[in-house]
Amino acid sequence: QVQLVESGGGLVQAGGSLRLSCAVTRSTSEIDDMGWYHQAPGKQRELVAGINTGGNTYYADSVKGRFTISRDNDKNTVYLQMNSLKPEDTGVYLCKGQTSRSDYWGRGTQVTVSS
Repeated sequence: QVQLVESGGGLVQAGGSLRLSCAVTRSTSEIDDMGWYHQAPGKQRELVAGINTGGNTYYADSVKGRFTISRDNDKNTVYLQMNSLKPEDTGVYLCKGQTSRSDYWGRGTQVTVSS
């Protein structure tokens, strides 16, 4: 069973920064794609950033130039550096790992950006 545990969320003022971490119980080199999703209140879950085993990244338009995803396979951890935060970035951030067989989700970490 693969478990993902997010951390690093919190309360920050607009314009501030946070760094989220997703610790994985399996070697991240064995997981094809890792992604960070944003669940805003009353809205659908949205993929904001993704990274594959080759290091190729994807960013939603809403976070391009502000967020950076990275993975450290030695530490089995995926990070999301969030800069220039906006109130609309508020919500729960969930980590997802995808293999050819299954998808794995963490429980999320709350990010609140005050104006």
